[in-house]
Parts: sequence; C-alpha cells; structure tokens
Amino acid sequence: MYRQKCVTLEDTKALAYKFAELVKEEGCFVNLYGEIGAGKTAFVKLAAEALGIKEKVTSPSFVILNEYHSASIPVYHFDLYRLEHAGIKTITDELREYSAGKKLTFVEWAEFSQGELPFDRIEINVTYDDDDSRVYEFNSIGEKNRKIIEGLKK
Repeated sequence: MYRQKCVTLEDTKALAYKFAELVKEEGCFVNLYGEIGAGKTAFVKLAAEALGIKEKVTSPSFVILNEYHSASIPVYHFDLYRLEHAGIKTITDELREYSAGKKLTFVEWAEFSQGELPFDRIEINVTYDDDDSRVYEFNSIGEKNRKIIEGLKK
C-alpha cells in the first residue's frame, strides 16, 4: 500500500505524473473509489495529460466510457455510477477486455461493480482530509502491479 496526502492541485499533479511514468510502458487497470468531488476525475485528467493525451479528458458519467488514443498507450475511462446491477452485467466482458494488454484503464465508482472486477488491478481510494486536502491511497490487487506501488514509494 502507498498513501499520499495532496494539499494542492500541484501535489496531485506531481502524484499523477509519477503514476503515469510508472504505467506508461505496460499500462494497468485502475479502480477509483471516493465521494463525489474527491478528486477521482482530476487524477485521471492529470495522468492522461502526463501520458500526452491531446483530447480533452472529461468525466464519462453520462456516456459510461471515454476513450483516448493520442498517447503512447490508449487510455480508457469508465464511470459505473449510473449503472444498475443489470447494467454492470452487460459490460463485464468489456471491462475484462479492457484489463488486458498495454493500455491504461480507469474505472470510477468501481464499488458499483458488485465484485465483477476480479482481475489484477490498482485500487485508488481518494478521501478528504480535515484540512480539505485529499489523501490518495494506492493498493495492488494481484502481483502484476506491485512494482507500481513500489515505484510510488521512491
């Protein structure tokens, strides 16, 4: 596990850029957790910027998935907030497909997946701290992504 407090947007940017540097070759699958406004989409935007994404990165709340192909690896950004259990079932295979290969896939509101995301992944939990800063906590599920967590610690 790795935990970092980000007091300013510049702190979050530095963290997202470091994360992007660690995943730019192999990619990874990332589940994001946190309250509305905690900083999930901001982190995705900054990581995409660090990878060289040219398109405007926006929240996929209403479209479920945004795709970005202008960097060295493709970036996929899901939002499960509006999906009911039946809706999750319809995209489970798609989520599995987006977990394989050299791509970076972010899934916001992964808690709505109801356990349908069993593959190797990074989980990022974003919370508010007492001083209105954000705390980003990174965990690796499975062995594949442990080197990313170790890289964040350096």
